[in-house]
Amino acid sequence: MQRIHFFVEQIKFTLKHKAKHRSWILQTLQQEKKSLGEINYIFCSDAFLLEINTTFLNHKTLTDIITFPIEHLPSPIVGMKLKAPISGEIYISIERVIENAAKFQSGFENELKRVMIHGVMHLCGYGDKSASEAIKMRKKEAFYMKRFPVLS
Repeated sequence: MQRIHFFVEQIKFTLKHKAKHRSWILQTLQQEKKSLGEINYIFCSDAFLLEINTTFLNHKTLTDIITFPIEHLPSPIVGMKLKAPISGEIYISIERVIENAAKFQSGFENELKRVMIHGVMHLCGYGDKSASEAIKMRKKEAFYMKRFPVLS
């Protein structure tokens, strides 16, 4: 059973190398000492993500990614502490990824991987609101991007 899913809303897009992306995300979670619950990636348009941003976060700006963690409460077992698995929905605007790839001259595939792992880092508990958090987030992104499986 796959627990990392890829969906598309309001755009034509196909993620290449899905198995390699899944493997990479699983390895990232293992490195972070987290277990996988379920992660849904939703690749969408600017308009779709703007509606989510406005409705749920009260932000009226375009963004490349929004991550919503899904909390799972572990079964209560007396005297035992359980860590909840990592679960969430990660919405990514492909239009923003294309624009940012051009702006930062990073290439579409690299920018997409950066945004995808950025969402995973949020699910793992990393923030990016302060300058120090943003620096740590960028270091994590760079670290895990280097670990993406070699494409043949």
